[in-house]
This record gives sequence, structure tokens and C-alpha cells, in this order.
Amino acid sequence: MKNRPAIALALVAVSPLGISASAFAQTTVTATANGVDVKQGAITMRVAAISDSILRVRVAKGGVFAEDASWAVSPEARAHSVSAKSTVNGFSTAAMVVAIDPATMRLTVTDKAGKVITNDAIEPLMIQGKGFTLRKSMPQAEHYFGLGDKTGGLDRRGKSFVDWNTDAFGFSGSDDPIYKSIPFFIGVGGAGGSYGIFLDNTWRASFDFGHREENILSFGAPEGPIDYYVIAGPSTAEVVRRYTDLTGKAPLQAQWALGYQQSRYSYMSADETKQVAARLRSEKIPTDVMWLDIDFQDRNRPFTVNTKTFPDLKGMVSDLGKEGFKVVTITDLHVARAPNQGYRPYDEGMKGDRFVHNPDGSVYVAPVWPGPSVFPDFTQSSVRDWYGTLFQKQIDDGVAGAWNDMNEPAIFETPTKTMPLDIVHRIDSDGFAPRTGTHAELHNVYGMQNTRATYEGLRKLNPDERAFVMTRASYAGGQRYAVTWTGDNSATWDHLKLSVQQIINMGLSGFSYGAADVSGFAGGPSPDLLTRWFEIGAFYPVFRNHSAKGTPRVEPWVDGPEQLAVRRRFIEERYKLMPYLYGLAELNARSGDPILRPVFYDYPSAITMSCDQSMTFTLGKSLLVAPPPKPESPQAYDVCLPAGGWYDYWTGKRSGVAQADTEGQIQSASQATGGVKTKGDIVTETPRLDYLPVFVRAGTILPRQQVVQSTSEIPRGPLSLDVYPGDDCAGDLYADDGHSMAFQSGAFMRQTVRCQVTAKGVTLDFETPQGRFSPWWKQVAVTVHGWKGTNAVKSGDRTVASIGDANAQTVSFTIDTPMTATRVAIARR
Repeated sequence: MKNRPAIALALVAVSPLGISASAFAQTTVTATANGVDVKQGAITMRVAAISDSILRVRVAKGGVFAEDASWAVSPEARAHSVSAKSTVNGFSTAAMVVAIDPATMRLTVTDKAGKVITNDAIEPLMIQGKGFTLRKSMPQAEHYFGLGDKTGGLDRRGKSFVDWNTDAFGFSGSDDPIYKSIPFFIGVGGAGGSYGIFLDNTWRASFDFGHREENILSFGAPEGPIDYYVIAGPSTAEVVRRYTDLTGKAPLQAQWALGYQQSRYSYMSADETKQVAARLRSEKIPTDVMWLDIDFQDRNRPFTVNTKTFPDLKGMVSDLGKEGFKVVTITDLHVARAPNQGYRPYDEGMKGDRFVHNPDGSVYVAPVWPGPSVFPDFTQSSVRDWYGTLFQKQIDDGVAGAWNDMNEPAIFETPTKTMPLDIVHRIDSDGFAPRTGTHAELHNVYGMQNTRATYEGLRKLNPDERAFVMTRASYAGGQRYAVTWTGDNSATWDHLKLSVQQIINMGLSGFSYGAADVSGFAGGPSPDLLTRWFEIGAFYPVFRNHSAKGTPRVEPWVDGPEQLAVRRRFIEERYKLMPYLYGLAELNARSGDPILRPVFYDYPSAITMSCDQSMTFTLGKSLLVAPPPKPESPQAYDVCLPAGGWYDYWTGKRSGVAQADTEGQIQSASQATGGVKTKGDIVTETPRLDYLPVFVRAGTILPRQQVVQSTSEIPRGPLSLDVYPGDDCAGDLYADDGHSMAFQSGAFMRQTVRCQVTAKGVTLDFETPQGRFSPWWKQVAVTVHGWKGTNAVKSGDRTVASIGDANAQTVSFTIDTPMTATRVAIARR
């Protein structure tokens, strides 16, 4: 009996005992060029090295592998491989060692030093009918993140989740499933560092992180392929970058998409829309986008306009454009069933047989906002191509972007809130052989393919401009087509906290451009809640204020001048940070690094810090934002700052332990501690409504600008560079025209700036810029923080006038924008 569990784990299937006879069959192991095939009875497991740090694991349940096709991973990525070195029980790559127990088919992956990255549980594979469950060991020290914008807190450990895109209006902080299905998670804190697992299966997958079985991590689906990827780190950043290598990077968004955005369900007329826009300008509230929800349409029909309330949409868009506003309009995927009414989407769709079908072959009809509606069959490339052409009128009217809502797909008057599982889709795309599939298989990718049709349509119709699409539902890889938000949240303190955790996990899941409705969509926020939400929302990747019909208004001015002053100040701060924020967006397009990150992303030791970090995050690597972990409470709280030293963003002075000597020499954290980095500092903060703690990493060179009322304005004066000396001191400057595709052909400017603390002071090195774009700034205003004493500044051999401020502990000077490699020396006198 001692050996029986190890044998039975290979396959649990249809017999009354739960053990298939094939589980006791002889195992054969065959080496391949990039991995190994393991066959045991009717089961074949193929483990292949896609790269030195990525494995693809496929299991053929009946000896035949599922079709090698994917909605998430491109054929090029799936076909990529590296040579593997065979070992006695597996193989190795330059970064990993793979071992398979031939008796049980247990898979163990370690790094080259033998530290376990991930290993299977005693019963690694359980097959029940068409379904399967994969089981892996769960170390005590490991924490789990990802899966998109799930509820339940930041860490997934101890919880269970289901992937099934759901219209979840009124969801609580623990409801599941909600809007998206991203079957990818990251393990953090194990012996082998961080790693990721991506299950490429579109069915109703489930994930359990030690909830049902102690110390067992399990995931599976009721049907579909057993096809998953193991992505090694060892850092969380490397895992995310490699995951986006597989599923795609988010495209660089237009700069205006990073500005403040005003929305409501709904601004009911052109006059109301223009009045709100005019108030934003008169109150000097920087804003880039006005959104139009479904009431701008004729009878809620997509691709129409209510000409009674919006008699001249093109003219309105043009007028708002002159004031620096872009307009984004909603386009839900349902098409009104409107025969013989001259409604183009329905007429063309019916003529071309472009809608999904019932099992009997008839067109599926169901109620949504326009009433009885039909639904494009987005799993066909020809249907996506046709759907994209429907946006021509919006492009002609100057509309800047599209909002794809209700695309789970949401259906009214049914307990499931969506289509029946037997609805028929036709697949003709992405390497799949042409066939039909049920909604049970394709439900979770339907919204993603809707956004794909929209994005590709906008790109074809307006090829010189970047396409902006926002979606509510999606699947892994959907970041290639759309930004997203957390759906219909609520105006509560719990949802404010949840929004930070959801956006962090979306960023780790590939969706770097995450948002939550500032104020909460349902209900109405108190004045203090709304103000705090503006403060935190100012650091979201996408910053949109949105609220439901029938709720109190939540525009920035609604609670009087004192609250407005705080809200305006944080919106302005976002615009000051626009050069930094836009640089993070461009970095994300190249690397996959999220814009908003958990602290442990760049500072791995933070995962074990003692402070409550449930609300703390970083914006890029350099800014740490630390809202109260109990945002409704006035209780003081501790902020754990990772090792290396930090500055207070608002005062510019060092936080925690002072790091300057009595002679005024700026020191790095390692210098100040005799060459050994500290464990970091703990700063105690007392919540105030007009204040949000923000810290800057020592070693940061932070670009900023003057406040503008929209990104269409050219900032006045020079670019500001705030230098916070410390270890690894560097920063990147990036600029392009902010809206076109010209950056892809070299019309950009990217410049690295480095600083170094020396015995004499600080040197600042500007590298030669890349690209051929001329940025808006002609001069650079530099402020070096943490400075004491007098100074002398030279750029090359030229003396530069400077101003020292003993109280602020800064030295400041302005130079012409360096267009060649340039050194600036700031020395003590």
C-alpha cells in the first residue's frame, strides 16, 4: 500500500476506484530536440523548451494532442524552441533542469543550482471524463498573484477562483467570477524565486491555491486542451516580461490616454457634455477626454447617434477638440434586430451570415440595451474585418476612441447573464482548422475578439493614428487590443482599496493600462471618499471618473471649493509627472513591465516586510505611493520603504534615516552603511485628507513638466529633472508626437541620464539621444536633492549659474537640452 499513491497519481479517471487501468502501464520516455515525450498507457505528456526559461507542457489524453492553435499565443511564439540537453530523467536548458518521475509522471523544474521552481504534487494529473485537474505542491512561503482583476485581496493564497467572464454589476470584494478570464498566475517567494504558470484553455477553468486542499495548488477545466506554460524568473519582472513575450505587449497608447478623463452614464445631450467640458476648463481642472455612454445613441443602438440630443456630433467633437478634449464613445457588441429599418449593422450582418447561431441553425436573438439583439460571430476573421468597417462614421466624426462594454457577453432576462452554452460559433482564425464551437468553449474569448475587431478596424481606418479601445471583458493576450477597467464597482471604501489590488494584479497579468471608476460606479461617495479616490486615481495607469445613472454627480467640483482644491492639485500633479508616466508607457510597450506595480516587483524583499502593504504600490520603479491600508480610518500606519534609501516626493528631503554627512557630501545608502545596504526604513504616517504619502527611490532621475490643461498643450518652460542621488542613479527621457505611429519608424527621442556621487559632489551624464524626434523642451532645469553646503556647476568646461537652497537641501540650475553626450559636474566649494 505504501507505493500505491505514487502510482495512482499518474491518472485518475473513469473507474469506480478513480484509477484508470492505464495508470499501471509501462512508461516510455523519448528525448526530443527541445525536451521530452513521456508516454504511459493512453497518456502522453510532452514537455518542450520554448526558451531557456519557458516550458510548454501538453498532455494528450487519448494519445492524440489537441490542435496546436491558440487565441492567446502566436504561432511564432509556440513554434519557438531551444535545444535541450538530455538527462537520465528529463533535460536541461541554460536556465532550468526538468526532471520527470517515470513511475508517476511527476514534473519537477529547478534552476541550475537545484532550487525548486515548481514541482508536481503526489497526484499530478487527474482526468475525469473530458475534464482534468493539474496539481502542484505549494510551499509554505509562496504567495500567488495575477489572474487579472479578481476580487479577494491582493494575494491569491488560500482562495479559489473560476474563469468565466461575468456581468457582475454590484460585485462585492469577494465575489467571483467577474469580468475577465486571464488564466495566468505568478508564484512569489519560493526557493527558486518567482515563476509563472499560464493555462491556455478557454473553457470555464478553475484555480485553487490551497483552499480545498492544504498545501496543494490545483488548476483545470471541464474540457479542452491540457496545455500550459511554466515561466521561470527568478524575478517577478522577468516572469511578466516573458509572459508578455508569449501573449503580446500592449501597444503604446496616445499620450492623451494618460490624462484625466471625465465620464458619466450618461451625459444626455451635446449641451450637457459641452457644459461639463466648459466647467472643467473654467475651474482649471486639467482634462483630456470626455466620454459618451449609451444615451448618445439612437435607442441604444450601436453605431447610431440620437440626433435629437446630439444634433451635430461631428461639430461637437470639433468644438471640444479646439478646447483640448478628445471624445471616446461607447460601442457595445450587440446589434439591434431591426429588419427593414435601414440599420446597416443588422442588414449587412444578416446578408453576410455574420451572427452567432442557435443549435438549430437559426440566428440567436436575446435582449440587451437595444431590446432584441443579435451578436457578431467574432471568432471568424471575416466577421472581425467587417465589424471594423462599421467604425468609419465615428472616425469621420473625429471620435478618438472606442469603448467596448457588455462584452462578456452580457444578456438580460436570464439567470446566467450570458448566452446559453450550446450557442454555436464558427471558428476560422488563429491557426484553428475551420470548425464550429460551442459558447462553452468560446465564451471567455468572445469579448477579447470583440476588442480585436474594434482595434484592428480603427487601425485600418486610421492607419497613421494609435487606436484607443477600452474593454470590460477579455482573455489572456487581450492587452494587445485594449486597455481595461475593473467594471461596475461601488462607491465604498472597500472598493477603493480593492481597485488598487485589482489594478496591480491586472498589470502582472499583462494588462498594464488598468483603471477603476473613480468615485465608484454604483451608489454615491461621501465627499471624503471621493477626494481620496481622486488622490489615488491620479496614480492609476488610466484615470477616469465615471458614475451610474441615478447616482449623485461626482465631477470634481461637486463638494465645494475645499474638496475641489485637493482634487485639482492631484490631477495637476499627474500632469506634472506626464514625462515620467509617458516614459513608463513606452517602456511597457517594449518590455511588458507594468506601469503600476506591487512593491515586490522591483524590490523582492518587500514580500516579507512587516508593514501592511495591501494599498501600497509603485508607479514604475521610482515612485512608491502609500495610501492608508484602512483608507476610511484616521489611524496612523507604518510604511516600509525597501532598502536603498528614499526621498519624500513632496518635500524633496530624505525619508527615514538621514544619509548625508556633516560636510554636506551626498551619500548612497550603501556608502552610508559602510558598503552594506540596510533593510530599509519604516516611516509612520498619519492620514490626512489633503495628503497622500509618496516617496522617490534614491537613485532616481525624475522628469517632470509644468501643468497644462491637456496634453495637446505644449508645456511652458524647460523640462524639469529632479535628481535624487543614490545607488544605480539613472533615468530615461522619452518623447514622440504623442499620437501617431511615426515613432515606429524612428520619430522618437530616447535619452538616458545617469548620476554618480563622487568625493567632490555629483556628476550628471546625458547620453547621446536615440531617434530623430525633437522634443518640446529646449532647456532642462535640474534640481539635485539632498545637497548641503555651497556648490559650483560646470557643463563641460562652461560654468553654469546655480542656486542653492539650504532649507530645501537642493541645488538648481538650467542648461540647454543636451543633444550629444554631455557631463555636468556639481561640486562642493
